[in-house]
Amino acid sequence: MPRFVIEREIPGAGALPERDFKAIAQTSCKVLNQLGPQIQWLHSYVLDDRIYCPYIAPDEATVREHASLGGFPASGVSQVVTILDPTTAE
Repeated sequence: MPRFVIEREIPGAGALPERDFKAIAQTSCKVLNQLGPQIQWLHSYVLDDRIYCPYIAPDEATVREHASLGGFPASGVSQVVTILDPTTAE
């Protein structure tokens, strides 16, 4: 199944309180349950003004549907071509 990374531009994201992150995660999980098992949110990387979220999904349209239904910005959606990690060196 293809993997995607969503870039979300959210000014002040890194300074959001924990309760906001909890609410965002709850909303995301609710939408994921509505869309079914074909889409999975793996985790998110929170930076000062951006959040990057890797997903497994059948296509970009499904990822964008999740963002739309959840009310999340999706400044960019890119399909992962390959994964590079320490085991690549072996």
